[in-house]
Amino acid sequence: MTLATLIQMRATAPQRRRQALVLMGGGARTAYQVGVLRGLANLLRIQSTAPSTSFPFQVLVGTSAGALNAAFLASVATQGLDAFDRLADFWLRLRSERVYRLDAPHWVRFSRLLAAVRLWSRARQEGALLDTMPLVDTLHQAISLDGIETSLASGALDAVAVTASSYTSGEHWTFCQTHPAGPSGSGGPRQPWARPGRRGEFQPLTIEHLMASAAIPLLFPATPLWVEGRREYFGDGSMRQISPLSPALHLHADRVLVIGVGQPQRAGMGGAATAIAAPMGEPRMGAIMGHALASVFHDTLQADVEQAQRVTQTLRQMPREIAALMPYRAVDVMALQPSQSLDALAQAHAGALPREVRRALAGLGAMRSGGPLASYLLFEPGFVSALVNLGEQDAYTHKAELLAFMDDGRASPIGSSS
Repeated sequence: MTLATLIQMRATAPQRRRQALVLMGGGARTAYQVGVLRGLANLLRIQSTAPSTSFPFQVLVGTSAGALNAAFLASVATQGLDAFDRLADFWLRLRSERVYRLDAPHWVRFSRLLAAVRLWSRARQEGALLDTMPLVDTLHQAISLDGIETSLASGALDAVAVTASSYTSGEHWTFCQTHPAGPSGSGGPRQPWARPGRRGEFQPLTIEHLMASAAIPLLFPATPLWVEGRREYFGDGSMRQISPLSPALHLHADRVLVIGVGQPQRAGMGGAATAIAAPMGEPRMGAIMGHALASVFHDTLQADVEQAQRVTQTLRQMPREIAALMPYRAVDVMALQPSQSLDALAQAHAGALPREVRRALAGLGAMRSGGPLASYLLFEPGFVSALVNLGEQDAYTHKAELLAFMDDGRASPIGSSS
């Protein structure tokens, strides 16, 4: 998030408090977010002072698989806190076969070289290693686009946005949907934005937007979208995402809860990490791909959160009269990441992968490298349940901070650095 964003947001400050939920990407790992949100819903239901069952967020922003979660929640936001239970039910019924297909010959498990040649040949022909048509069907069945419109029209939600990265132009796009009259209480009509390398546009969301945002590089194929009267091909929104909090601020949020799915030892924002031993010797292709994906999905979040926290802390330390003259405004940010290694958790469940995927990963040497690559593809009940349980327990562990943040936005953010 740039200071220019905060300056621009000062001029369009909302007329009421607006709370945003930002959901980062990470393939199957994003089931962790579901657990956090289910735990948060339970905490809000049982809090002692003025419990409310209404949907607690006015703005939803998602990237990659986080965009799928954001769109699902937007489609059922009129159900209040029950929306989070609906999301959990969806994930707990998910299977890899409902997300992707891979037709790989049996011999790929016996030769890493032949596996690499076969899979990369497929990637060159198809643009990706996996066929994601099953995910298209799953999303059409699970996410009601009419439900998103209903949530916005009823006021249960002000805005929902998903991000994707254009392979065609290299720009990072955020696609936003609001009520046709614009976000309520925003102080003005909706306005697209343009920053170096980043664009924001208002248009009704479609399943194609979600497929574009969730198109993991190399694994999932690119998706064409129309922007400014031309067709561009888009991939995962986590690529080139230098400012993951920016869309929430452009949509007038002044309180942001962000849930990532990064490795504690990599991202440095989570609690005590359950580290895994580093693979011995020269890394194999699977380990390198897992490391590359970890960099794509997680490296920018911490810096963006810390900058927002520093600016807000500085403003609040100033005398009120001076702060009022500054071209910035304070934004409360709370970030939550897994307290345990998701790579290690994936390693324990890697045997549940579809057989052809397991063979391919074994051929690439990915099954003995701690599970980084497998963790993005493990849409299987055991791994999903473990992630949901971990997220729920992390939410309960931070019960006081979460409830205080949801109540007045003044809690000390988790994982902030001095």
